[in-house]
Amino acid sequence: MIEKVKDYFKQLGMEDRVIELPASSATVELAAKALSVAPCRIAKTLSFRVGGRVVLVVAAGDARVDNHKYKDFFGTKAKMLSAEEAETLVGHAVGGVCPFAVNDGVEVYLDKSLTRFQTVFPACGSANSAIELAPAALEEIASNFCGWVDVCKIAET
Repeated sequence: MIEKVKDYFKQLGMEDRVIELPASSATVELAAKALSVAPCRIAKTLSFRVGGRVVLVVAAGDARVDNHKYKDFFGTKAKMLSAEEAETLVGHAVGGVCPFAVNDGVEVYLDKSLTRFQTVFPACGSANSAIELAPAALEEIASNFCGWVDVCKIAET
């Protein structure tokens, strides 16, 4: 819900930084094309169930969850939320899931794969939105930020 994210950013004085795109940015590839950036700079937000908790992991567009690292950190196998669960439990629909203005109790982690870049582009609650942020700024403004993790690997091309 882009309006929810804009309201959240308004409190931080940065609602004018949201980029609304004429084309879909619902996938890494579509977002990269719409923003004219490399896919690796898209900050994708993955949603998981960890026991009774809802966890978001924001990772670089070219990163994939490393099941061994994920299990070592979270203590369980990676189990992604369904599209319906994501919208209900996180507060954003798939394609616009982001680490901003999420439901209470949702835990947000940033994967170290993001730190390779000066700026990255996470979604802003809709399938055609983004914002450009430095990873350190993303850490500062992510809702319910819990910490940096190393649970992904870079996909080989």
